[in-house]
Amino acid sequence: MSYSTPSYLEELKSTGDFLTLTRNNEFSLESCAFTLANGTDVTVHDTGIIEFQPAQQTNKDIVLSSAVHGNETAPIEICDQLIKSIITEQLSLKQRVLFIYGNPKSINIGKRFVDENLNRLFNGHHTVEGIASNPERVRAKLLEDVVSDFFARGNQDNERFHYDLHTAIRGSKNEKFAVYPFLHGKPWKKSQLQFLLSCGVNTVLMMKSAATTFSYYSSYVHGADSFTVELGQVKPFGENDMSRFEKTKKTLTALISQESVEYKEFNAGDFELFSVYRTINRTCEDFSFPFADDVENFTGFAKGELMATDGQTRYEAEVDGEAIIFPNADVALGQRALLTVIPMQVDSNFI
Repeated sequence: MSYSTPSYLEELKSTGDFLTLTRNNEFSLESCAFTLANGTDVTVHDTGIIEFQPAQQTNKDIVLSSAVHGNETAPIEICDQLIKSIITEQLSLKQRVLFIYGNPKSINIGKRFVDENLNRLFNGHHTVEGIASNPERVRAKLLEDVVSDFFARGNQDNERFHYDLHTAIRGSKNEKFAVYPFLHGKPWKKSQLQFLLSCGVNTVLMMKSAATTFSYYSSYVHGADSFTVELGQVKPFGENDMSRFEKTKKTLTALISQESVEYKEFNAGDFELFSVYRTINRTCEDFSFPFADDVENFTGFAKGELMATDGQTRYEAEVDGEAIIFPNADVALGQRALLTVIPMQVDSNFI
C-alpha cells in the first residue's frame, strides 16, 4: 500500500505527539507510513489509530486502546507517553503494537460519549436494522475492521492481546480492577492474572455472558487475551496523579519492548475474584438507586436490601454480600444500569 506525505508528518516525527494530532482531527486523518531510524515501521491508519511494527521478528500482537470513553483521561495519558517514547526512539519495540484512541470527539468535549456509548456497539452491534447510524456507530465498525486487519497481518503463531484501558465513573473499594470477558467455556488464564497483578490490578470480575464491549469483541472474534482494565476514577486532564499508574505503565512498557516478561509466581491469595451474579437493565424512565452517587463499586448489600428501582420493579439483594459494579441510572432504556457480583475462588477452570 502506498501513502502520500501529509502535512503533519514532520511534526509527528519530531514530537511524537499523536494525541494532539488526533484531537485536532477528531473525525478523520489522512493515513501515512514511515520508518524510524531503528527500523520500526509506523503506520497512521486514521485519527487516533497508529501501528508500530518492529524490524525484527515478533511473537506478540498487542492492541492498547483508551478513550473508548473520552472523559477517562488517565489511560489516554499513559498511551500518549508510550507513543511519544516510541516515535522519538526513547523506547525500542520488540512486539507489534496497535494504539487506539477510541472516541476523539468525546475526548475534546470531555464527556463519556457524544451520541451513544461506544462500548455498547462492538461485536456487530454498530449496525442494527432500523437504528439510525451516528459517528460512534461508524467508529465502532472502523475499530473492528482495524483490529481485524492488524491481527490478520501478524504471524499466525503470535500470541494476541488486547487491553482496553478505562477509568470508572465511581470510586471503588478496589481502586483498580479488570473485567475478564466471557470465554464461552474456555478456561481462564493464570498468566493473565499475573500480568494484571504486575499492572497493580488484583481484582478481576469474570463475566458470564456475551457482551458488546471492545474487549469482548477481540476475545470472541480474534481469540485474544483481552480485558477491560479499570485503573481508577474519572478525572479531567491534568488532575491525574500519574504516580498511581506507574506499575501499569512499567508493565505495558515491558510487554511491548521485551521478547518475554517474567511475572511473579502465581498465588491465588494475591487476588480478589468475583463472578457476575446478575445484570439489571433500565427499562423505565423512572429508574433510581437508593444509594448516593459516591457509593463505591464493590459495595456489598445484605440479603433483602434494596439495590435499584425500575418503575414498579424493586431489585433487592438476593444473597448476603451481593455487591454493585458500574451503577449508572442515566443509561439509555434497555441498557445495563447495574451489575451485581459475588466472590469466587480459583478453581479447575483456571490454567
